[in-house]
Amino acid sequence: MDFKALLRKPGVKPALIIGNGVNLYNAADGANNWLQLLLQLWRNRIGDVKQEAMEGISLTEFYDVLDLKVASSNKSLQAEFCEGMAHWQAKDHHRNIVRWAMDNQCPILTTNFENTLSDALGLKLHRLKALRFTDFYPWSNYYADKPISDTSNEFAIWHINGMQHYKRSIRLGLSHYMGSVERARPMLHKSGNRLFYKAELSKWPGRHTWLNAIFQNDLFIFGLSLEVTEVFLRWLLIERAKFFKKFPENKREAFYLHDKPLAPGQQLFLESVGIKPTKVQSYFDIYVAPWE
Repeated sequence: MDFKALLRKPGVKPALIIGNGVNLYNAADGANNWLQLLLQLWRNRIGDVKQEAMEGISLTEFYDVLDLKVASSNKSLQAEFCEGMAHWQAKDHHRNIVRWAMDNQCPILTTNFENTLSDALGLKLHRLKALRFTDFYPWSNYYADKPISDTSNEFAIWHINGMQHYKRSIRLGLSHYMGSVERARPMLHKSGNRLFYKAELSKWPGRHTWLNAIFQNDLFIFGLSLEVTEVFLRWLLIERAKFFKKFPENKREAFYLHDKPLAPGQQLFLESVGIKPTKVQSYFDIYVAPWE
């Protein structure tokens, strides 16, 4: 069954998890590239560096090393990183994906920071006010055409790793990701209405955030390498699998769309957390065909 058919399968309750591949599709070589942005940050703050310096170090670790080495400045690295994305623009495939999600009341969760998806249809920033606001973790803030109340059954665009609008929310380093884990863990395991206690999906604190869609929707993941550096999201997918194992009546499906062969370890990880690797012929079958 191809991607388009999977999205339209009877009984499916989709949520899209979209990575930076959506910005790389049909972009010029080197454009819209996080690696190049991080290398430019290094050049701006420290000095010359070649791409070969990235061998043996992950992007998240590279950011933490950069943060350790830079002198104090009035401008944060997060703010400077956001400036590098300021010129990124939505294209037709952004608009088509977002329009489909809006028409089908499908949440979009993105690991991207910039606003190309929300800009595609001129969406506005909103916030669910049940949880106390913090610009470090604006997990109740979303872009949509109108305010929503149901995070798993209504269309909105959510930023998993922070959003350009709140510079301090940007999660770039390994220490940032670990902070996100600590932010989410009490909602799953420690609070009075924690999700893993009785699986009361209508009461747990995460229902007012994008976390709700992770546990209540069928996930379609694309444009995202989902490699070992995606510490926070991979941890959430492990927790999702544990939740479904404990409460199998709540189980939902998940699919990882890819066009290249997967490494054995990645295949093992995906299948172990209940995600079905789904190979397509080309990027066209991810970014164009399903939304027509």
